[in-house]
Amino acid sequence: MIRRRLTRTAALLAVTAAAAAGLAACSSGGAEADSGPVTLTYGIWDATQKPTMQKIADAFTRTHKNVTIDIQVTPYKEYFTKLQTAVSGGSAPDAFWMNGPNFQLYASNGVIAPLDDTGIKTADYPKGLVDLYTFDGKLYGAPKDFDTIAVWYNKTLFDAAGVAYPKAGWTWDDMKATAAKLTDPAKGQYGIAAAQFNQENYYDSIAQAGGQVINAAGTKTGYGSPEALAGITLWTDLIAAGSSPTAQQMTDTAPTDMFLSGKVAMLQNGSWAAHTYADNADVADKVDVAPLPAGKAGNQSVIHGLANVANAKSKHLDLARQFAAFASGSEAAGLQADAGIVIPALSGTQDAWVKALPQYHLQVYIDALKTAVPYPVSKNTAAWNAVEDEQLSQVWAGSVTPEAGLKTLASRMQELLDKEKK
Repeated sequence: MIRRRLTRTAALLAVTAAAAAGLAACSSGGAEADSGPVTLTYGIWDATQKPTMQKIADAFTRTHKNVTIDIQVTPYKEYFTKLQTAVSGGSAPDAFWMNGPNFQLYASNGVIAPLDDTGIKTADYPKGLVDLYTFDGKLYGAPKDFDTIAVWYNKTLFDAAGVAYPKAGWTWDDMKATAAKLTDPAKGQYGIAAAQFNQENYYDSIAQAGGQVINAAGTKTGYGSPEALAGITLWTDLIAAGSSPTAQQMTDTAPTDMFLSGKVAMLQNGSWAAHTYADNADVADKVDVAPLPAGKAGNQSVIHGLANVANAKSKHLDLARQFAAFASGSEAAGLQADAGIVIPALSGTQDAWVKALPQYHLQVYIDALKTAVPYPVSKNTAAWNAVEDEQLSQVWAGSVTPEAGLKTLASRMQELLDKEKK
């Protein structure tokens, strides 16, 4: 989930000097000290997953008798700030979680080590995730889990309005028509929340229109294209039509809260939302999930997910790399599937997650892998992501037109991408 937002600063580039200084020494790390007792530190940001990560750590240490693993939990809000400081000071965890937006910056600066020769079979993971965590032809992140996007809907509101539930094969036009039918100003009820959410909304619709936010090399913006414009205006048109709350209303009250309270009938959300809704007594038996609607190019979902990486400066680099690979392998994936909190990235292990909540059609999240596109990133995603948020907030608010807003965004974003090349 990437509304676990990036840190919006280029200050992370400070890792460069620290990484370069220690990189030569790290290549021989591990073997010399690993014959005796070793403690590996493992950095994560989700306390709810710590029990499962502990089981994974215990499984690793059963075959590595001299190793103890110390799991360090830092809330996501502080995670990358703390990691940046630790990297600069030479005290970063031996292995840690990484996300797509920050990945290329760490990989390009030599902070994390390649994992190609650790036995990871990339064919066993979704291609979108493998591509996301590959840099300069080398795999630096072992895919741990993934999330895709689908449409949650309130069955009670649909039934009351006599509207058919969303189903496979529906289109943008179907979504617009459905949202209009479910909008009732007298009740303060809206058909959909057309929020300024990147991963959940406009990154998907831009791909569905046949466009891209950024090219695969991370060097060229796609925001100047007609397809990007179509992907953005899908949402702004829903607001203009009155089928969605306004940008200000969605600032005052979070769209998720509107959905939970029955004021919004449809909300695009990630696979992470399943347990949230199942655990909420107000909506648990009222909601279900359907595939995304299709645009001109299909019903693509953005795919994102976490990866396990190894600190290139670890004193126990060989073990750190082994553990990063193990923590994304078959035994670890099975433990994650049993926990049911996230979808394991390893192919063939997702059924347990789907079956954990049989009341919902969660298979749509797995089926989305067939056409999923990677979360858009570059070497310094945070820099242009801040510009993206700033410019699109004006578009959503209606203070600039989508055409003018995207023209400015494309120009400013390309300038930042060009600086990355230097």
